[in-house]
Amino acid sequence: MKLSRKNGLRASAIGALVVSGAFVLSACGSDNNSEPTKDGGNTSAAASNIKCDGAKGQLLAAGSSAQDNAMDLWVKNFQAACKGVEVNYQGIGSGGGITKFNQGQVAFAGSDSALKEEEVAASQKVCKTGKGVNLPMVGGPIAIGYKLSGVDNLVLDAPTLAKIFDMKITKWNDEAIAKLNPGAKLPGTTIQAFHRSDESGTTQNLGKYLSSVAPADWKYDPKSKAWPAPQGQAATGSSGVATAVKGAEGSIGYFELSFATANKISTVSINTGASAPVAASAENASKAIAAAKVKGTGSDMALSLDYATKAEGAYPITLVTYEIACDKGNKADTLPTLKAFLNYTVSEEGQKVLPEAGYAPLPAEIAAKVRAIVPTLS
Repeated sequence: MKLSRKNGLRASAIGALVVSGAFVLSACGSDNNSEPTKDGGNTSAAASNIKCDGAKGQLLAAGSSAQDNAMDLWVKNFQAACKGVEVNYQGIGSGGGITKFNQGQVAFAGSDSALKEEEVAASQKVCKTGKGVNLPMVGGPIAIGYKLSGVDNLVLDAPTLAKIFDMKITKWNDEAIAKLNPGAKLPGTTIQAFHRSDESGTTQNLGKYLSSVAPADWKYDPKSKAWPAPQGQAATGSSGVATAVKGAEGSIGYFELSFATANKISTVSINTGASAPVAASAENASKAIAAAKVKGTGSDMALSLDYATKAEGAYPITLVTYEIACDKGNKADTLPTLKAFLNYTVSEEGQKVLPEAGYAPLPAEIAAKVRAIVPTLS
């Protein structure tokens, strides 16, 4: 679906879970790559239980492109229920969203990583009597997509991925790749590694995984949202990386799972040290995210993930997308709409419209905590 644009901002929304107790995200980009949902497509039914609670006017937001397609669904339903309200979301990447939030240009930001200390400090200038807090809304796998004719099932591990993205491995028939794929007919094609050109929580989460599991091969700053390595080819947003991988033989890149699904891009299974390689799927990501710990305090729900998990069937390259808003000090003219929209997105009604689009609802325990926090925003 395409939503109206205003001031360059595009409407979007958030995502969901697969099994109770864990998050999962597979997201789509600005070109709306996902299949329509069964519930989300029935706007009148999906919007029937939405409470507008004084929502009015226009709500601007920006950030993570990982949640674009979920935002599309939620905004469509919210606007259908709350006549005259416009929610405009710009999927410019987590870094760009946080910048706009801390400059007071948007009511909330989407980010695939929790705020850094300096970003929280900066938010206090906008949240006059409070600070920016992290509200988890969706999580899921970061897929490693590739295009390599004749190779349908590719297995890689963290050290090999690190060397590929750092251009230390440049041919597909490299010994390290062949060892992980016995029997595969690997061509001598040059590897084309694509990465995000914009600051991205997706990039940061991939970096955290590589730094945690292959520190000897990935020596870059794991906190960086900008691509840290000097090599490789760049594309804008998850949709841009997916498009580049789809169009280039011998390519590899990273993006949320639904970009791979929508574009029919093959994805890598990860050798984690478990008994079998783990495929990128909502269910497998949920097994990894199930062990996430809340590290935030008060109204902040920042989570800590175990990227080095070796649990059976747990996909380790995962992220959690947060909506970032002021706990106190929100602008009075947008506060009712902000609370009504976030109340809807985290509600049972908001969560249940998303699974058919490749998202999964929040686990019950986390969702309950977020539902308790949103009404307290002031």
